[in-house]
Amino acid sequence: MIKAKPFVKWAGGKRQIIKELKKYVPSEFNCYHEPFIGGGALFFELSPKKAVINDSNSELMNVYKVMCDDEKYSKMCHLLNNYEVKNSEEFYYQLRNKDRNKEKFEKLNDYTRAARTIYLNKACFNGLYRVNSKGEFNVPYNKKTKVNTYDKENLLVVHMYLTMNDITIMNTDFEEALKCAKEGDFVYIDPPYDQINSSFTSYTEEGFNHDEQRRLAKVFKELDQRGVKVMLSNHNTPLIRELYKEYNFHIIEAKRNINANGKKRGKVEEVIITNY
Repeated sequence: MIKAKPFVKWAGGKRQIIKELKKYVPSEFNCYHEPFIGGGALFFELSPKKAVINDSNSELMNVYKVMCDDEKYSKMCHLLNNYEVKNSEEFYYQLRNKDRNKEKFEKLNDYTRAARTIYLNKACFNGLYRVNSKGEFNVPYNKKTKVNTYDKENLLVVHMYLTMNDITIMNTDFEEALKCAKEGDFVYIDPPYDQINSSFTSYTEEGFNHDEQRRLAKVFKELDQRGVKVMLSNHNTPLIRELYKEYNFHIIEAKRNINANGKKRGKVEEVIITNY
């Protein structure tokens, strides 16, 4: 069976460390949960038959939901084909700026918004998803004359996988999304990483600061107490070491390629934390 792969480039994507992550995935579990799904590299690699996926990014989760509907999926692909032909700097900013008028933007149908999200992800600078304090997408154009918005074979596999399995798609706070996790389930947590010198501007307008890291650690402990198997990825920082000191640490090196400053890309020390 052909496995689906991520259809968007996402900051902190896990495709490059999939082999490392799989070493620590439990051999058996009931339902799979991922509260910060992003591009879903591990989710697609494992392809569980039952899963609950979530992200606070409403535009991203709208794409996942559209993928589950045959007619909407087809219409989205048709739009993407059209966007590839129209691709230009002028067209990019015209589409990007649609969210400046909230009232009009919210009236756009879901498959049109989904096509916009994928196109912007492929045509923006370095595949970065970033919004300003008003929640407006603000990444500049990548200036490439040709943009391939999707891999037809892979997107079809994604569509088939999501529609043929028991996949619940949520768009809420991570704590809310994990309330349904039960004993014997497996939760993979891949949050926005802790930054010692934070220069990254958010995936969402709310951001993810140290207080959020602490709230997440509290949820991790609650899941542990409920008998849920939990694995978490993050940077190897003093805060993370303190928050999860009672659990199992596995240190790995990963390469980060999404920083706008090329000199700041390179190997960083990450941790995989498990409660088993």
